[in-house]
Amino acid sequence: MSTPLSSQGSQPEYTDESTVRIARHVTWVGFWVNAALATLKIAAGIIGRSSAMIADGIHSMSDFITDIIVIVLIGVSRKKANSTYQYGYGKYETFATMLIAMALASVGIAIFYESAKSIIQSLSGEEIPRPGSIALIMAVVSIVAKEALFHYTRLWGRRIGSAAVVANAWHHRSDALSSIATLAGIAGAMFLGSHWRILDPIAAMIVSVFIFTIAIRIGMPSIRELLDVSLPPELTDGMRHIIRSTPGVITYHHLRTRRNGPRIIVSLHIKVNPDISVVAGHTIATDVERNLRNHFGRSMITSIHVEPYRGQKIAADGSCTETPDKTKQQSA
Repeated sequence: MSTPLSSQGSQPEYTDESTVRIARHVTWVGFWVNAALATLKIAAGIIGRSSAMIADGIHSMSDFITDIIVIVLIGVSRKKANSTYQYGYGKYETFATMLIAMALASVGIAIFYESAKSIIQSLSGEEIPRPGSIALIMAVVSIVAKEALFHYTRLWGRRIGSAAVVANAWHHRSDALSSIATLAGIAGAMFLGSHWRILDPIAAMIVSVFIFTIAIRIGMPSIRELLDVSLPPELTDGMRHIIRSTPGVITYHHLRTRRNGPRIIVSLHIKVNPDISVVAGHTIATDVERNLRNHFGRSMITSIHVEPYRGQKIAADGSCTETPDKTKQQSA
């Protein structure tokens, strides 16, 4: 499988234009693979009389929707900021990721419901037909193809820093996992006798649980981002270290963080020597901004307010309270 661009080092910096181009190329590859697999799996399920394979094919069909979402919205999310979207269009990518998760969850619930019906009918005495070998062969083909597509899509999603592309990769992985369950169910129903044909709808039910679990896994981060939840401590701790290590910064407070799609947004107040000039204070703020961007990406959006240090108590992480330390003021 060809790559959209040759490697440019271990951590290459891509422009918004190249990011969109790579994301669309990767997604189109997945789109056409999904088109072939969905058609073949549903046909194999019908011909091979396997409800698990039909369910697996429907799962692959859901990839069409998610691929289209990524192709359309990845371009929008990388558009430049303007007077209407002053922080850019990054939340469109977050929204796309949430739609992918919702599509996965819907498919999982639908397959679970249909599988449960088949199991109940089987326990009531209705005979389930023996799956054909074509369904078994198609399950193996699906596992190989979707696992390869997962690694390919995740690799490029991480390189370009696209949450939507990485989420779509996990959608491919969920299809591979579902095909493993499908393979086990079909094989059991084929070779263990008529009493074990119930394994086919049971496999379809297991597929639905895989799908729903992965939907939650990729959906929760997008929901948190849409709700402007702060960045995780492992990122903010690194920011705190950079801020307090910048020459001229005595302390800081009001550090606030969030994401806007691929971009990190940070705002904070730094406290500097009250006797320096406005120009010197601005230079210190610029140094903080540059240091943060060098470490967390050039697309980071920062807002830094400069204040005079008035003896506030400094905590272990370098931050301070807003209230001045009265003991220091009195000793001064």
